[in-house]
Amino acid sequence: MHDWIYFGDTAPLPTDLPTLLMGLLLAFLCGQVLAWVYMYTHTGLSYSRTFVSSLIIIPITVALVMMVLDNNLVTAFSLLAVFAIVRFRNILRDTLDTVYILSLIVIGMSAGTQKFTTAIMGTFIVSGALTYIWYTNFGSRQRYDLILNIDWSQPLSKVKEFEKFLKRHSINIKLASQSSGGDLDTAHLSYRLRLRDPDRVDELLSEVKAYEGVSQVSSLKAEDESEI
Repeated sequence: MHDWIYFGDTAPLPTDLPTLLMGLLLAFLCGQVLAWVYMYTHTGLSYSRTFVSSLIIIPITVALVMMVLDNNLVTAFSLLAVFAIVRFRNILRDTLDTVYILSLIVIGMSAGTQKFTTAIMGTFIVSGALTYIWYTNFGSRQRYDLILNIDWSQPLSKVKEFEKFLKRHSINIKLASQSSGGDLDTAHLSYRLRLRDPDRVDELLSEVKAYEGVSQVSSLKAEDESEI
Protein backbone atom coordinates (compact mmCIF):
# COMPACT_ATOMS: atom_id res chain seq x y z
CA MET A 1 0.00 0.00 0.00
CA HIS A 2 2.89 2.27 0.72
CA ASP A 3 4.89 1.27 -2.36
CA TRP A 4 4.26 4.69 -3.88
CA ILE A 5 6.39 6.19 -1.08
CA TYR A 6 9.32 3.84 -1.66
CA PHE A 7 9.12 3.60 -5.46
CA GLY A 8 7.31 6.81 -6.41
CA ASP A 9 10.51 8.48 -7.58
CA THR A 10 10.75 7.68 -11.28
CA ALA A 11 13.89 9.71 -11.95
CA PRO A 12 16.71 8.07 -13.99
CA LEU A 13 18.70 7.55 -10.78
CA PRO A 14 16.12 7.37 -7.96
CA THR A 15 17.17 7.95 -4.37
CA ASP A 16 15.85 5.34 -1.94
CA LEU A 17 13.86 6.54 1.06
CA PRO A 18 16.42 5.72 3.82
CA THR A 19 19.15 7.59 1.95
CA LEU A 20 16.83 10.54 1.35
CA LEU A 21 15.92 10.77 5.04
CA MET A 22 19.54 10.28 6.09
CA GLY A 23 20.72 13.14 3.89
CA LEU A 24 18.03 15.56 5.02
CA LEU A 25 18.38 14.73 8.72
CA LEU A 26 22.16 15.04 8.52
CA ALA A 27 21.80 18.43 6.82
CA PHE A 28 19.44 19.51 9.61
CA LEU A 29 21.81 18.36 12.37
CA CYS A 30 24.84 20.02 10.77
CA GLY A 31 22.90 23.25 10.38
CA GLN A 32 21.80 23.01 14.02
CA VAL A 33 25.41 22.60 15.19
CA LEU A 34 26.64 25.65 13.28
CA ALA A 35 23.60 27.64 14.44
CA TRP A 36 24.51 26.89 18.05
CA VAL A 37 28.12 27.92 17.37
CA TYR A 38 26.87 31.18 15.87
CA MET A 39 24.58 31.90 18.82
CA TYR A 40 27.33 31.16 21.34
CA THR A 41 30.18 33.05 19.66
CA HIS A 42 28.40 35.99 18.01
CA THR A 43 29.30 39.46 19.30
CA GLY A 44 28.26 42.87 18.07
CA LEU A 45 25.05 44.56 17.02
CA SER A 46 24.02 42.58 13.95
CA TYR A 47 22.48 39.53 15.65
CA SER A 48 19.22 38.35 14.10
CA ARG A 49 17.00 35.47 15.19
CA THR A 50 15.74 34.97 11.63
CA PHE A 51 19.34 34.68 10.40
CA VAL A 52 20.00 31.94 12.97
CA SER A 53 16.88 30.12 11.81
CA SER A 54 18.06 30.37 8.20
CA LEU A 55 21.33 28.66 9.18
CA ILE A 56 19.30 25.54 9.95
CA ILE A 57 17.12 25.66 6.83
CA ILE A 58 19.85 26.47 4.26
CA PRO A 59 21.67 23.10 4.35
CA ILE A 60 18.34 21.22 4.16
CA THR A 61 17.32 23.25 1.11
CA VAL A 62 20.70 22.77 -0.58
CA ALA A 63 20.58 19.02 0.12
CA LEU A 64 17.16 18.88 -1.51
CA VAL A 65 18.49 20.77 -4.53
CA MET A 66 21.36 18.31 -4.93
CA MET A 67 18.96 15.36 -4.66
CA VAL A 68 16.69 16.90 -7.29
CA LEU A 69 19.62 17.41 -9.67
CA ASP A 70 20.89 13.84 -9.14
CA ASN A 71 23.46 14.05 -12.00
CA ASN A 72 20.72 15.05 -14.44
CA LEU A 73 21.96 17.81 -16.77
CA VAL A 74 18.45 18.70 -18.01
CA THR A 75 17.18 19.13 -14.45
CA ALA A 76 20.22 21.25 -13.59
CA PHE A 77 19.51 23.71 -16.42
CA SER A 78 15.82 23.79 -15.53
CA LEU A 79 16.63 24.58 -11.90
CA LEU A 80 19.05 27.30 -13.03
CA ALA A 81 16.23 28.93 -15.00
CA VAL A 82 13.95 28.84 -11.96
CA PHE A 83 16.55 30.52 -9.75
CA ALA A 84 17.11 33.12 -12.46
CA ILE A 85 13.45 34.10 -12.12
CA VAL A 86 13.43 34.18 -8.32
CA ARG A 87 16.00 36.63 -7.00
CA PHE A 88 17.20 36.72 -3.40
CA ARG A 89 18.70 39.93 -2.10
CA ASN A 90 19.97 40.30 1.43
CA ILE A 91 22.81 42.46 2.73
CA LEU A 92 24.99 40.82 5.39
CA ARG A 93 26.66 43.39 7.62
CA ASP A 94 29.20 40.98 9.05
CA THR A 95 31.69 39.20 6.79
CA LEU A 96 31.67 36.23 9.15
CA ASP A 97 27.94 35.78 8.50
CA THR A 98 28.82 35.14 4.85
CA VAL A 99 31.28 32.46 5.98
CA TYR A 100 28.49 30.68 7.83
CA ILE A 101 26.25 30.81 4.76
CA LEU A 102 28.94 29.47 2.40
CA SER A 103 29.94 26.72 4.85
CA LEU A 104 26.37 25.52 5.22
CA ILE A 105 25.84 25.55 1.46
CA VAL A 106 28.83 23.24 1.00
CA ILE A 107 27.72 21.03 3.89
CA GLY A 108 24.24 20.81 2.37
CA MET A 109 25.78 19.84 -0.97
CA SER A 110 27.74 17.08 0.78
CA ALA A 111 24.63 15.72 2.50
CA GLY A 112 22.61 15.93 -0.72
CA THR A 113 25.21 13.99 -2.72
CA GLN A 114 25.46 11.28 -0.03
CA LYS A 115 28.96 12.28 1.08
CA PHE A 116 27.95 11.93 4.71
CA THR A 117 31.47 11.64 6.14
CA THR A 118 32.47 14.85 4.36
CA ALA A 119 29.44 16.65 5.79
CA ILE A 120 30.14 15.46 9.35
CA MET A 121 33.88 16.19 9.28
CA GLY A 122 33.29 19.53 7.56
CA THR A 123 30.83 20.57 10.27
CA PHE A 124 33.25 19.48 12.99
CA ILE A 125 36.25 21.32 11.51
CA VAL A 126 34.33 24.52 10.66
CA SER A 127 32.72 24.63 14.12
CA GLY A 128 36.10 24.12 15.77
CA ALA A 129 37.75 26.83 13.67
CA LEU A 130 34.98 29.37 14.35
CA THR A 131 35.06 28.61 18.08
CA TYR A 132 38.85 28.99 18.13
CA ILE A 133 38.68 32.36 16.36
CA TRP A 134 36.07 33.58 18.84
CA TYR A 135 37.81 32.24 21.95
CA THR A 136 41.27 33.61 21.09
CA ASN A 137 39.90 36.86 19.62
CA PHE A 138 42.15 36.09 16.66
CA GLY A 139 42.90 38.98 14.31
CA SER A 140 42.12 41.70 16.81
CA ARG A 141 44.61 44.57 16.99
CA GLN A 142 42.79 46.68 19.53
CA ARG A 143 44.64 47.54 22.73
CA TYR A 144 41.62 48.65 24.70
CA ASP A 145 38.28 47.30 25.90
CA LEU A 146 36.22 50.44 26.46
CA ILE A 147 35.84 53.92 25.00
CA LEU A 148 34.88 56.36 27.75
CA ASN A 149 33.63 59.87 26.93
CA ILE A 150 33.02 62.45 29.65
CA ASP A 151 32.48 66.17 30.16
CA TRP A 152 35.03 67.55 32.62
CA SER A 153 34.13 70.72 34.56
CA GLN A 154 37.09 70.92 36.96
CA PRO A 155 40.47 72.51 36.15
CA LEU A 156 42.50 70.46 33.71
CA SER A 157 45.27 70.28 36.27
CA LYS A 158 43.11 67.79 38.19
CA VAL A 159 42.73 65.42 35.24
CA LYS A 160 45.74 63.43 36.48
CA GLU A 161 43.87 62.68 39.69
CA PHE A 162 40.92 61.40 37.69
CA GLU A 163 43.22 59.18 35.62
CA LYS A 164 44.66 57.71 38.83
CA PHE A 165 41.07 56.93 39.80
CA LEU A 166 40.53 55.16 36.46
CA LYS A 167 43.61 53.01 37.06
CA ARG A 168 41.69 51.23 39.81
CA HIS A 169 39.76 49.48 37.03
CA SER A 170 42.20 49.72 34.13
CA ILE A 171 45.53 48.21 33.19
CA ASN A 172 46.23 50.87 30.59
CA ILE A 173 44.72 54.34 30.03
CA LYS A 174 45.07 56.55 26.97
CA LEU A 175 43.60 60.01 26.50
CA ALA A 176 42.54 59.78 22.88
CA SER A 177 41.08 63.28 22.47
CA GLN A 178 40.48 66.49 24.39
CA SER A 179 38.39 69.43 23.26
CA SER A 180 36.71 72.45 24.79
CA GLY A 181 32.94 72.48 25.18
CA GLY A 182 30.50 75.31 24.61
CA ASP A 183 31.18 76.38 28.16
CA LEU A 184 34.75 77.60 28.65
CA ASP A 185 34.89 75.76 31.97
CA THR A 186 33.98 72.42 30.38
CA ALA A 187 36.17 70.03 28.37
CA HIS A 188 35.26 66.90 26.45
CA LEU A 189 37.61 64.02 27.24
CA SER A 190 37.71 60.67 25.46
CA TYR A 191 39.65 57.76 26.96
CA ARG A 192 40.64 54.34 25.69
CA LEU A 193 40.72 51.88 28.60
CA ARG A 194 42.21 48.42 28.88
CA LEU A 195 40.14 47.00 31.74
CA ARG A 196 41.32 44.69 34.49
CA ASP A 197 37.94 42.95 34.46
CA PRO A 198 35.74 43.65 31.39
CA ASP A 199 32.74 42.19 33.21
CA ARG A 200 32.75 45.07 35.71
CA VAL A 201 32.02 47.85 33.22
CA ASP A 202 28.77 48.83 34.96
CA GLU A 203 30.58 49.28 38.26
CA LEU A 204 33.19 51.50 36.59
CA LEU A 205 30.56 53.68 34.92
CA SER A 206 28.60 54.16 38.14
CA GLU A 207 31.75 55.30 39.96
CA VAL A 208 32.70 57.64 37.09
CA LYS A 209 29.25 59.25 37.14
CA ALA A 210 29.60 59.86 40.87
CA TYR A 211 33.06 61.43 40.51
CA GLU A 212 33.14 65.15 41.25
CA GLY A 213 33.37 67.30 38.11
CA VAL A 214 32.25 64.56 35.71
CA SER A 215 29.05 64.83 33.68
CA GLN A 216 27.56 63.47 30.43
CA VAL A 217 29.19 60.05 30.68
CA SER A 218 28.96 57.77 27.63
CA SER A 219 30.79 54.56 26.75
CA LEU A 220 31.24 52.12 23.90
CA LYS A 221 32.75 48.65 23.98
CA ALA A 222 35.66 48.19 21.60
CA GLU A 223 34.14 45.16 19.88
CA ASP A 224 31.02 47.20 19.08
CA GLU A 225 32.93 50.10 17.52
CA SER A 226 33.36 48.34 14.15
CA GLU A 227 29.62 47.64 13.98
CA ILE A 228 28.69 51.34 13.79
